[in-house]
Amino acid sequence: VEGGHQVSYLCREQMRDAIEGTGAEFHDEVLEMPEMYEGRSPDMFGALTDMQKEYGLENDNMMVAMMKLKEIMSEMMLPGILRWLKRLKAQVVVCCPLMNRDACLATEILKIPCVGLLTTAGPGSMASLFEDSFDKMGLSVEECLEHRKNYQPLQECFQRLRAKYNLKIDYNDEMEPIGKCVVAINSIFTLVTTAEFLADPLPENLREIYEAAKTKFIYVGPLLDKAGAKRAAGHKFKDHQTTGESTESDPVAQLKEAKKDGRKVVYCSMGTVITGDAPEVGWEHRMTVENEPKGFTGKELCQAAWKGAFEALGSDAPDAPLLLISLGPQGDALENLQVPKNALCLPVMPQVDLLKSGVDLFLTHGGQNSFMESLSLGTPVVVCPGFADQPVNAQKAADLAVGLQVPRPICELEDVPTELLKYQGDVAKAVTEVFNDMSFKSRAEKCAQELRDAGGIDRAVEMLLSITVDQPQKLAGA
Repeated sequence: VEGGHQVSYLCREQMRDAIEGTGAEFHDEVLEMPEMYEGRSPDMFGALTDMQKEYGLENDNMMVAMMKLKEIMSEMMLPGILRWLKRLKAQVVVCCPLMNRDACLATEILKIPCVGLLTTAGPGSMASLFEDSFDKMGLSVEECLEHRKNYQPLQECFQRLRAKYNLKIDYNDEMEPIGKCVVAINSIFTLVTTAEFLADPLPENLREIYEAAKTKFIYVGPLLDKAGAKRAAGHKFKDHQTTGESTESDPVAQLKEAKKDGRKVVYCSMGTVITGDAPEVGWEHRMTVENEPKGFTGKELCQAAWKGAFEALGSDAPDAPLLLISLGPQGDALENLQVPKNALCLPVMPQVDLLKSGVDLFLTHGGQNSFMESLSLGTPVVVCPGFADQPVNAQKAADLAVGLQVPRPICELEDVPTELLKYQGDVAKAVTEVFNDMSFKSRAEKCAQELRDAGGIDRAVEMLLSITVDQPQKLAGA
C-alpha cells in the first residue's frame, strides 16, 4: 500500500479494522459468496454445521465432515471468488495454502499468478498437522481417504469441477502422501514465515515431489506489523468484536512505566482460537479423542495458565513484576479468578508492540505466529500449548532452551479437577524458573538474530513485487 499498490482482502468482518488500518481494501466474503452463505450461517464453522445437516452428516466428527464436504464448499465459493477477482482485475493472489485452496483454484481458472503464504513451520509441518488431527480422532490416513473416495456427492463434485473449469482435482490430492501442499505446487512460490533452522523436517517423499514440481519455498521469517497497528479482537464468530485494542488502559505505556521503575514485565496470551468460540477447539470445548471429549475446556486451560502466573508472580509489592494478561473476547474470562494488584487484564493487547518494548517473559499457547514473534524479539517463553502446531512449538522451545513447556493434559473428565490443580502448579513452577534464569533470554536473543537475517516484511514485499515490475500491482489476499 505504501508503495502505491492496490491491495484488497476477501476476508471476515472480524478482520475489517485490522485490514483497513493498513490502508488496504476490505471485502466481506459472506457478501461476495452468496452461493455459499445465503440461507446458511455466515460464520465458517456454522456454515459447515449447516452443510452437515443438508448432507445428512450430523453424526460425523467435524474433521470427517470437512473431509467429505470441503471441495463441495469450494465449488460453492468459486463463483463469488471468480467474480471478485475479475472485478478487481487482480494481478497476483496471495493465499493460505492450508485454508484457501479455493482461491488457488480460482487463479488456475483465471490464469492469475498465485503466491502461497504459509504461516506454519514450513512444508514439513503439514504432514504432522494432519497426522496429529487424524490420530486424535482415532482415524488413519487410509480411513480418511476411504471416506472421501466412497462419498458419492464428493465424487460428483469433482466431476463437475473438472467439466466446468478443466481443473485437475481428485480425492487424494493432498493426502497421498499426507501433507502434500497442492497450493504450493501450483504457486509461483510460497512465502514461509519462519527460518529454515526452525522448520519442521520435510519427509523424503514430499521432498521428492516438490523437487520434481520445482516448488519454491522462500523463508522470510515472521512478518511483524508496525507499532500501533490495529489487530483483530479474536476468533469469536458469534457476537464478535470488530475493534482492536481496548481503550480502558494503555498496556504499552504501563510496560514502559514499569521498565522505567526497574520492574520486570511478564506478558500472557493464550491466543485467539482457544479463547474464541470455534467448535472442538474453542473456549467451551474439550479435545475430542477417539470421539470422546477429554481433558480441559479452552476456558479451563486458559484460566489454569493465568492462575499459574498469578501464583508465581502475583504480588502487592510496589516493585513486583507487571503482569499483562490478554484475555480474549469472552465475557467470563475472569470468572472466579482472584487477580493480583500487579496484573493488568484486558480483552486484547498489542502483542507485537509489547514484545518490541521489552517483555521479560512471554507465557504463550505457542501458536506459530506468537512463537515466531517471541523468538524474533529475543523473548524467553513458557509454552502452554492447546492443539495443532502448538505442542510441536512447545517442544521446540524446550529443545532450543529458550523456554519451558507445560503440556496440555488429556485426561478423563472425572480427573479434570485434580489435573487442573496440578497443571496450575506446573505452570507456576515453569514461570518461576524461566523468569529467574537469564540463560533462557540469552538463547532467545541468538535465535532473534537468525530470524532477522531471513529478511521479514521487506523481503516478502520484494518477492511479491518481483512477479511483475512493469506496472503497479493489484494484490488480492484471500
